Amino acid sequence: MLSTAQIVSGIGTAVGFSLSSLVVAQLSGSVTISGLAGTATVLGAALLALPTARTSGKGGRRAGLALAYGCALLGCVITVAAITVRSWPLLLGGLVLFGSASAGSLASRYSATDLSPPGHTARHLSWVVWAATIGSVAGPNLAEPAERLGRTLGLAPDTGPFALSLVAFAVALVVILAGLRPDPLLVARSLRPETPTEDRGGNGTLRTAWQALRQEPTATRALAAIAVSHTAMVSIMSMTPVHLGHGGASYSVIGIVLSLHIAGMYILSPVVGWLADRIGRVRVLVLGMALLLAAAVLAGGAGPHDVARVTTGLTLLGLGWSCGLISGSAMLSEAVRLEHRPAVQGMSDLLMNVCGAVGAVLAGVVVGTLSYGVLGAIVAVMVTVTGAWLALRPAHLASA
Repeated sequence: MLSTAQIVSGIGTAVGFSLSSLVVAQLSGSVTISGLAGTATVLGAALLALPTARTSGKGGRRAGLALAYGCALLGCVITVAAITVRSWPLLLGGLVLFGSASAGSLASRYSATDLSPPGHTARHLSWVVWAATIGSVAGPNLAEPAERLGRTLGLAPDTGPFALSLVAFAVALVVILAGLRPDPLLVARSLRPETPTEDRGGNGTLRTAWQALRQEPTATRALAAIAVSHTAMVSIMSMTPVHLGHGGASYSVIGIVLSLHIAGMYILSPVVGWLADRIGRVRVLVLGMALLLAAAVLAGGAGPHDVARVTTGLTLLGLGWSCGLISGSAMLSEAVRLEHRPAVQGMSDLLMNVCGAVGAVLAGVVVGTLSYGVLGAIVAVMVTVTGAWLALRPAHLASA
């Protein structure tokens, strides 16, 4: 059921996100403001991270995921209305709620770890991440057909893709409510009856997460690696449609580029999970930073007409993100106790999405005032420093 929900929600997220920056640019007439589209969706994922974790901590994973997808559905309604009345501020507001779907997708990966046997956490987590491949890759390529269908049905221009997202999130919500039974977190707790009742009720709070992180330096490193990986990915990916648009690229071309990027994010997830369990979490995190560096150099150095080079860079960007997310998430989950996991996992998703939101808005400013190439250079420096920090970790963390 988790995999099915990931597939359909992946379609909804990808088809809407792939065009959000272009639609905001058209309505606002500003490239700089267009960067706020990515910021809004990432901010939405950040804002829902802790409520999703808190709800999961109290009522199980099913309740938390239902909250996330329900908010995303409402966001689609607002987004369609905003485009219809040609209001970019209202559109940004709708995109904030739209980003709740990402919070649900991120929380789903942790649901797969609740019952994982020792040494298999990354592999179990990676299969749920991989399930998003189908929907996420297909999503951007469905934007143009959805737009044509929307016009045929009498919808306002540019609303068709977001109407498709609405349907996708509704299906994901039904799948979670009807199919995620028994609840994996509740089952895990039933196998650990010694878990204190007060800890269970406190899941999802910043205080619980902060206390757990202070006790586990390994978890802190994992959290930092996840945040940097996500920031690098969102910063470059959010501004790539605008960069290619300057070269006259069509929706179809942009859709293909983003599809290959998303394929890089998800399609090799099981391989990344196997590597993380086999050779160690930290080594895979360092590999991810190296891939992100290569992506920043390739994409950042490409002109708006150099679609092949941008595509290669975006594909590597996705692979680097996959290494950071899967290995970092497994490392984070294993470093903390079961009763603290929803809280720490929620804080991780909050931090990574806040960093991503800041990265997206700064990316819009950098591209609007300087260039896409400068953005690539900034990201290259960031991931190089992080990779060196992880590689030169203290000896007592080497076995993490």
